[in-house]
Amino acid sequence: MPATPQTRGVVLVVEDEPAIVDVLALNLKAAGYGVAVARDGAAALTLTRSIRPSALILDIGLPTIDGIEVCRRLRASGDWTPILFVTARDDEVDRVLGLELGADDYVTKPFSPREVVARLTGVLRRVRGVPSGTTLLRHGELAVDLTSHRVEVSGREVALTATEFALLAHLMRRPGVVFTREQLLSDVWGYATTAGARTVDVHVAQVRGKLGHASPIRTVRSVGYAAERPRGAADPHGGGGLAQDGS
Repeated sequence: MPATPQTRGVVLVVEDEPAIVDVLALNLKAAGYGVAVARDGAAALTLTRSIRPSALILDIGLPTIDGIEVCRRLRASGDWTPILFVTARDDEVDRVLGLELGADDYVTKPFSPREVVARLTGVLRRVRGVPSGTTLLRHGELAVDLTSHRVEVSGREVALTATEFALLAHLMRRPGVVFTREQLLSDVWGYATTAGARTVDVHVAQVRGKLGHASPIRTVRSVGYAAERPRGAADPHGGGGLAQDGS
């Protein structure tokens, strides 16, 4: 299905259930998004390459090629279009595997269409967010450009998803400050839920895996995560205690 006119970018809905397509398209259009539709995984890969959507809402259970494999192939080809997974099962294995492959977020069926639009908007906000103040963050060999969303380790570019980038930048903006998982869900993802705490752990593991020894993220046992201060840097937050305002 061709894309409709849009004001906030085109979203490719990859879903084989017509009723779900219809309700998602209705809500996305009402929120100002253009909508294109693919009914199976093969069509999703073709459309993603041809129309260059702003994001994908990607069902896991698809004909021909499932959503996990669609995500795998896109990421393997260097395509980092934001992906919001939809799964019919509340199966942590599916969700974690999707996040490990490079999905930005997920929802489970049955879902509220408004929640899907809100989650999608949150992902795109992380892609398009305009930074204020310092636009280049450094930690040893790691350089994070908040304007171009470019991450480099010793001059070599490292590809992060929109959510991985937002998480890393959020921690590095306040080095030494410890954030709970719930704070990170609220600050980075835009929602707070104890059921989603595992999502934070998976994304932190992904960032660490991609950055290797250059990762500044440390685990504070039984609390959450923090970015280490660059060696020799003063502590601007009075000892790096638990962040109270999450900013």
